[in-house]
Amino acid sequence: MKKSFLFISCDEAKHICDKAQYDEASTWEQFKLRLRLVYCHITKKYSSNNTKLSQTIEKSKVQCLKTEELNKLQSQFDKELAKQQQD
Repeated sequence: MKKSFLFISCDEAKHICDKAQYDEASTWEQFKLRLRLVYCHITKKYSSNNTKLSQTIEKSKVQCLKTEELNKLQSQFDKELAKQQQD
C-alpha cells in the first residue's frame, strides 16, 4: 500500500498528537493532524482525551519526592525487608 503524502494513519496521528502535546511536532505534522481530526472520530476522541489528561495533571499539582528522600525511603524499605526475611 502506497503511503499518502497528505493523509496519515490513525496510529501516526496519535503519535503526532502526543508530540504536539509537548510542542515537539513540526508545523507540517500539526497540519496533517488537523486534517485528520476533521474526518476521523477516533483520532478526535484520542486528542480530546489527551488534552483532558494533560489539564488534569497540571491542575493536580503533584509533588514528587526529591532524590535524597527517595533514596532514604528505599534504604528504610530495604532494612525492614531484611528484618522480615530474617524472621
